[in-house]
Amino acid sequence: MRNAALTLGLIGGLIALVIGFFGFGYTEVIRNYEEVGEVFGRPQNAELIRVASFLAPLLAIAGGAMAKSRALWGGLMMLVAGGLMYYTFGFGVFTMFPIGFCLTGGLLAVAAGKPDEPKQHF
Repeated sequence: MRNAALTLGLIGGLIALVIGFFGFGYTEVIRNYEEVGEVFGRPQNAELIRVASFLAPLLAIAGGAMAKSRALWGGLMMLVAGGLMYYTFGFGVFTMFPIGFCLTGGLLAVAAGKPDEPKQHF
């Protein structure tokens, strides 16, 4: 289960990276060229899109990488990444796979049978 979580987190994070490039880039274009925003529309919260475009792929990739050694923390990071993508970008054609991969990988990592290590987490 940890290997599946690792794979799903990395793939979901890489796809989210592409979505993040387009989301951040669109807010930059609108900031620099006002007429583009008038024609294609403006997002209601551009700062949220910028933050999520950076954090969601980062959390997904880092959570996937941590899934083997620290399944609980990695799983929680992937769940947060999937939730952040869903909240910011919604569920659509381009976001359904990274959201699904991150949430499934996060659930698999959290549900991994054996404990991480006998020592405390903090």
